[in-house]
Amino acid sequence: MLQSIKIIEIEGIGPGPFAAMMLADLGAEVITIHRKTAPEARAAQSANPLDRGKRSITLDLKDPEDLKVAKALIATADGLIEGMRPGVMERLGLGPDDLRAETPRLVYGRMTGWGQTGPRAKIAGHDMNYIGLSGALWYSSLPGQPPMPPATLVGDIGGGALYLVIGMLAGLMKARETGQGTVVDAAIVDGSAHMMNLLMSMAAVGNTVTERGQSRLDGPHWSRSYRCADGGYVSVQALETKFYALFLDRMGLSEDADFLRQNDKALWPELAARLEALFAEHPRDHWAKLFDGLDACVAPILPPVESAADPHIASRGIWHGKGEVLQAASAPRFDGETPPAPSAPTERGADTQAILRELGL
Repeated sequence: MLQSIKIIEIEGIGPGPFAAMMLADLGAEVITIHRKTAPEARAAQSANPLDRGKRSITLDLKDPEDLKVAKALIATADGLIEGMRPGVMERLGLGPDDLRAETPRLVYGRMTGWGQTGPRAKIAGHDMNYIGLSGALWYSSLPGQPPMPPATLVGDIGGGALYLVIGMLAGLMKARETGQGTVVDAAIVDGSAHMMNLLMSMAAVGNTVTERGQSRLDGPHWSRSYRCADGGYVSVQALETKFYALFLDRMGLSEDADFLRQNDKALWPELAARLEALFAEHPRDHWAKLFDGLDACVAPILPPVESAADPHIASRGIWHGKGEVLQAASAPRFDGETPPAPSAPTERGADTQAILRELGL
């Protein structure tokens, strides 16, 4: 889909490399500028799965000669991705203003936690800090428990990498039409707050979303995870009335007067406790089999290794690899195309000499 697009990625961590990997998955030529390291340090560094589908050149951006190589390489590209703190790329002479004269079409993607401006812009932070401040962490646990999100998915990936990809694609479309690039300020604190709009929209239909445990998505007994007899877990989210009725029927609760009061918030804690006791009577696979093929919105919670063996996941070829060394296939999918198996990660510097020759250096 992006086979005519060329992206230069400045080595970083987390969401920046993920965004570049996703663009590579979609067919863009992505070249990563990795830092030069001593031979013994290189030997200790394993290839990064996020470097799959990319080419790699090693440069020291503080070295004037290597900086010239970097600028020459960027001049051949449609886009650039970097994840430094604000001001670092400018001090290297690689800020947007430094590059625009040579490459006006360049789409300059900036991936940070706090954004390029604001009181926190230049201080350190990580995934949970960004989504904590943005409001996205607030609903991520049961009432009375400290909020705890799934690692990296809400902030680094959801609010960060995916918004950077969207911004890069929008910028590339504009550049194709006008010849003028743009700077994409992709901040996790912005993206993760933007992701909250679906939940916040529920206030418009009469559902309170400001108090934890009181909205229809973070408090009811029919929107939770439950522990099973073998220590496994199942997810239940029977939101709509017709799905909730199927859930109650399969659980043997269709005649229970309290459970029939689905939206009575005063009953939610008590009914959740009753479901906890019921699910604890049998192992996870019992419940998975009981609800298999039924529109009751119940599914087992699987670790990635077990997920790969699930019939639905396996039929779509989502996970690839063996043991715990797994990679997921590219997404989304396109008509008539099956995502190829993920390629092996590129070794640092593997393409340095080839890229230099292409640049005539």
